[in-house]
Amino acid sequence: TLTYVMTHTENENPCYLKLLNIELQSCTTLRNQVSRISLYAFLSVGIVCTVVGNFLVVLSIAYFKQLQSPTNSFVMSLAVADCLVGLVVMPYSMIRTVEGCWYFGVLFCKLHSSLDVMLCTASIFHLSCIAFDRYYAVCNPLVYSLKMSRSRVALLIVVCWAVPMLISFGPIMLDLHVAGVDILLPKDECVFLVNRIYAVMASLVAFYLPMAVMLIAYWKIFQAAKRQARQINAMESQMAAGVGKDSSKKQRHRNTMKRERKAAKTLGIIMGVFLIFWMPFFTVNIVDPFIEYSTEVVIWDIFLWLGYINSSLNPFLYGFFNRSFRRAFLIISKPQITILETFTKG
Repeated sequence: TLTYVMTHTENENPCYLKLLNIELQSCTTLRNQVSRISLYAFLSVGIVCTVVGNFLVVLSIAYFKQLQSPTNSFVMSLAVADCLVGLVVMPYSMIRTVEGCWYFGVLFCKLHSSLDVMLCTASIFHLSCIAFDRYYAVCNPLVYSLKMSRSRVALLIVVCWAVPMLISFGPIMLDLHVAGVDILLPKDECVFLVNRIYAVMASLVAFYLPMAVMLIAYWKIFQAAKRQARQINAMESQMAAGVGKDSSKKQRHRNTMKRERKAAKTLGIIMGVFLIFWMPFFTVNIVDPFIEYSTEVVIWDIFLWLGYINSSLNPFLYGFFNRSFRRAFLIISKPQITILETFTKG
């Protein structure tokens, strides 16, 4: 904070204004002890769910060969990104949210902001790749194995990590994201302010372009699902009338189409959850620099934690809607439950 102080010396004019750069401690904890403990408990549960849920997804795909498909390669990489959000981003964000202060220094504030942007963007990129993968699986199944070869999946996963790293660490560590911003923040606060150019460009790359890819992909999948539903109905009518001798082949085809429709529905729900939890943050992120950074801190915290919740929900959405994942989760967790029960009884 800049403060003008009246001073007087013998060799200079009796009175003049001297500009002193005095650093004031502006960080104050406004919450009482009960609310802080409650917030810590609530947010800690979210962090634990994020880490454990995503770790189970990674473990399931790594352990069970039947889960090792092109789509699940994206799912596994997504779970790694979401797990890292829970491990290295959310705990420090929790302390900042509850205490209202930043205790870890200016350099770590930049590093934390860079990791936050990179990992959340990587999570969003993976969701768009999953939608792209499902589009080919449902709408172009004949060319799916060609379009989604192992090398192409690996390349897309590299892009999902490399692009978020470029738009986060480079601009933030070099202070390019705050170029032209004339707001002096105390060292005990870690507020992620961005200039207008970075706000628009980063939001477009990190959210709006992947969102457009997902919306187009899921619209195409929805159209294909409707066509498949009509085919299933026609096939059932034929089977009921006793038409067609190769009923077992038709049954297999019918089950395949049902599985693809269910996969499209599952990923559609994930898309809806993604929009609900991330749209508020990225909307405010673009608007805030154009309204002179007048958005309240509590609004930022609410919208940011909504985005974090998306990382918490992804593994539960897979576990709830995907039978293979449900079985894998049960097999993995069974020994832990048995050990826990034995320990409790003993």
